[in-house]
Amino acid sequence: MTSIPLIQLPEEPAEPAITCSTCAACCCQLEVMLITDTGVPERFIDTDDWGGEVMLRLDDGWCAALDRDTMMCTIYDKRPLICREFEMGAPECITEREGIATAYR
Repeated sequence: MTSIPLIQLPEEPAEPAITCSTCAACCCQLEVMLITDTGVPERFIDTDDWGGEVMLRLDDGWCAALDRDTMMCTIYDKRPLICREFEMGAPECITEREGIATAYR
């Protein structure tokens, strides 16, 4: 019996990992409701049209707690629950990243 030779297929390029250092902070343009007390400083809290507390967003649409130079959260240890639960690399994260990427094409 003869054996069939294995064919080496080219490796597909690995998808770049989503990390804090490679994140485009897309979720920082979403409305973030404050539903628990995590210690968010008052200067970053706004009130929405229905009287609920939300993270303040500046005129550019980005969260007021986002450092525009590093694109990282300045209150990471005190970030809202919704931000804590928005898992990096999860399907919701990927969807937001794709939405931002297509907006600038």
